[in-house]
Amino acid sequence: MKLEKEEIKQISTLSRLEIEEEKQEMYSDQLSTVFGYIKMLEEVDTEGVKETTQVTGLEDVVREDIVIASSEEKRQKLIALFPEKSGDLLKVDAVFDNSTEE
Repeated sequence: MKLEKEEIKQISTLSRLEIEEEKQEMYSDQLSTVFGYIKMLEEVDTEGVKETTQVTGLEDVVREDIVIASSEEKRQKLIALFPEKSGDLLKVDAVFDNSTEE
């Protein structure tokens, strides 16, 4: 099944890609091939096949956070060394920039 130009335009809109008029035929051929493979996969009998998320056997290595109490004197020394603070809270630069400016 070959995709029509209108379908390519809809796909480009959904994917937020601008596809030039002269390249639509090329993308029509390529996407038709990809969707053909997907159609073939839909025909495969997967009854009884266990779901797989990864096949390498690798696992995340994590450790529990351990809170170690420190003396009040040590805390105050650390707070005193920090350049910006608000009471006992330490101020740091933002990690994520939430601005929408471009």
